[in-house]
Amino acid sequence: MSQTVFWQRKTLQEMTPEEWESLCDGCGKCCLHKLEDEDTGEVHFTDIACQYLDAEACQCSVYSTRQQNVPDCVVLRPEDVEIFEWLPSTCAYRLIGQGEPLYDWHPLISGDPNSVHAAGMSVAGKVYSEADIPEQDWEEHIVRWVF
Repeated sequence: MSQTVFWQRKTLQEMTPEEWESLCDGCGKCCLHKLEDEDTGEVHFTDIACQYLDAEACQCSVYSTRQQNVPDCVVLRPEDVEIFEWLPSTCAYRLIGQGEPLYDWHPLISGDPNSVHAAGMSVAGKVYSEADIPEQDWEEHIVRWVF
């Protein structure tokens, strides 16, 4: 008899810190700058990443101290699940919070931490560092490939 995996039997709030962290697929999309339309409230992703994102590995280079380096860096917490709508629709935190299954390319499903990159679902090779793009030009960097 097979055992149900933790993300199917637990709510986000019931997960251990290790389980919570393992939900991250390593896509890097949450590290992209977003622009909000003042009239509609719609959030648009750009191809401009936080300067601390390693754009090839799709990992934060200062993860343990990210809040000291970037005070407005959002730390995802289980108690904030109701505001996860700004996350990409492919994000495991959002999917699990909505009772949806993970995609086949998610490392927890595939068993391969590189499957997110192989499936083309990460930002690897698709982004610019915020250090290279003046903020007044960010609107020109809105992308549609983040969903």
